[in-house]
Parts: sequence; C-alpha cells; structure tokens
Amino acid sequence: MKKALRLPLALAGLLSITFLAASARAQDVKPGDPAAAHKKVAMCIGCHGIPGYQASFPEIHRVPMISGQSAKYIVAALQAYQKGDRKHPTMKGIAASLSEQDMADIAAYYEADGKALPPSPAKVSTTSAEIDALLKRGNCISCHGENLNKPIDASYPKLAGQHKDYLYVAMKSYQVDKNPQIGRNNAIMATQAKMFTHAELKQLSNYIGGLGGDLKTVPQSRFKAQ
Repeated sequence: MKKALRLPLALAGLLSITFLAASARAQDVKPGDPAAAHKKVAMCIGCHGIPGYQASFPEIHRVPMISGQSAKYIVAALQAYQKGDRKHPTMKGIAASLSEQDMADIAAYYEADGKALPPSPAKVSTTSAEIDALLKRGNCISCHGENLNKPIDASYPKLAGQHKDYLYVAMKSYQVDKNPQIGRNNAIMATQAKMFTHAELKQLSNYIGGLGGDLKTVPQSRFKAQ
C-alpha cells in the first residue's frame, strides 16, 4: 500500500472507532426515569425547589422554573453547561458531576414534576403593537410555538410564564462574545438576541413572563413550611 493512502485510511478508521464509541455510550443511556432521580435532584432542589429563590451571578435574578419543562431541553441545557457553551460556575460544577444517565433521569423528573398542578395563570391578556413587532422581529413563535409554550421541537424551551428577570439575563447572555466568565454560545439565539437593545429585551421578558404556561416551581418537602 502506498504511503499516501495510509493517512486517509487511518483517519477513516479513527472516525469509525469514535462513531462506534459514541453509539455505544448512547445505547448505554436508558430512557429517563423520574423515580431514579429522587436522590440525584438533591443538588437541584436547593435552588429550583424554593419559590422566588434568587441567584446573584452574573446579576441578581430568580432562578428559572424548570418543573414542567421538556426533558429533552433540560438535557440539552445541562450538556451545554458541562461543555462550557453556557458559562455559569455553579451550573458548570453541577453538570460536570453528572453522567448522561443522570441527566436523562433528572430531566424526566422535572418534566413530570407538577403536572398534576394547574397551569400558571396569565398576567397579560393582550399583545401591544410594539410587543407584537418585537416578537415578529425575533421570529420567536417559529421555534417556541403557540403562546411561546409549545415549542416545535422538545429541545427548545417553553418560555411562557418564566421569571421575567431570568429571561432578561438569559437573553442578554447570548449577546456576550469571547468572555470566559459569562455568556452562552448558541448560533441561533446569538443571532436573534443581537437584534435587540437591552431595553427591548426587557420589554420582551416582561411580556413573556406574564403569559400563562406549564412552568412551575414545586416546593420540596424539606423547604415547605412546617
């Protein structure tokens, strides 16, 4: 065999091995099991199980409601924190400790959590012409679906009713470039977020936070009033 042919063949072999290894890892991950997550969510409920709990990085805001969120999106978010595509020291540390199976189980737990509870009521009843124009500019419904609560793909988040201060911080983070401490790397959201001023992002956040939706904070027993 000529030497010139060895490198392409070796590369093809390496890619095949990598693909097979990735496939094997994927096959090892079973469908998420909410029951298996009861101990695993202990690191989550200290923030996400307390209504109104606030974080202080990169600025003060309420932590997101994740009960009722789609499992596929929760897994994608945890993977982004693990890889560093989402920069947040606390969440990166937590995600780094999780296996793919842990993520699947935790995501299944939060997707099911609070489903028996009624949807959160809407605080806004109409869309102003200004807000409607902002939503159209960002093409928000094309991904996040009807009322921003029925994403076209489960890997996209439900937004309706999410804490407005969290939404504002999250959307601003997609505008950040080349900062090792803060920011989120997502080509689609970065393009969308950079269309808006901070004042416009705040308007959008206030509107979306007032919509009724599936997202909730479900208090855990250890945090409920005795």
